[in-house]
Amino acid sequence: MVNEELLDERLSQIRTAVLRLSRMKAFSREDFLANPDNFAIAEHHLRRSLEALFDIGRHIIAKKGYGKPENYKQIIEKLGQYKVISPDFAHKIQGMAGYRNRLVHGYVAVSPEEIYSIIENRLDNFQEFCTVIAGYIEENLVENGRKNRPYE
Repeated sequence: MVNEELLDERLSQIRTAVLRLSRMKAFSREDFLANPDNFAIAEHHLRRSLEALFDIGRHIIAKKGYGKPENYKQIIEKLGQYKVISPDFAHKIQGMAGYRNRLVHGYVAVSPEEIYSIIENRLDNFQEFCTVIAGYIEENLVENGRKNRPYE
């Protein structure tokens, strides 16, 4: 059975990180790049968001018996394949898998400019993911004959 509490916790992590990142939209590109702490903070919150997103996907896939993804890209693909998220949205965000690996393994090559670009142009993908997964959790409750979460 899917652990709604775990999923809610990961969603909360994403939302908190995205809120912090969205506050950085107030910086002009020049101001963002002028302070190296902005890059460090943004990189940290982006990485946490991605890790939580993939934790959510991995958990749902495992608990629902959708197979065993061999990499992060397959997590997104399986979520789309089994319509946890729409196939179109899965296709749209599958690049997150590669970017997670870039942040973790290729961090030396990650530039402040690309992090700023993500803040400016891609945070809505995280927000959409959270909305879709929150809906999935609610559907899961109904499927299991519950109307409210026991911990609320």
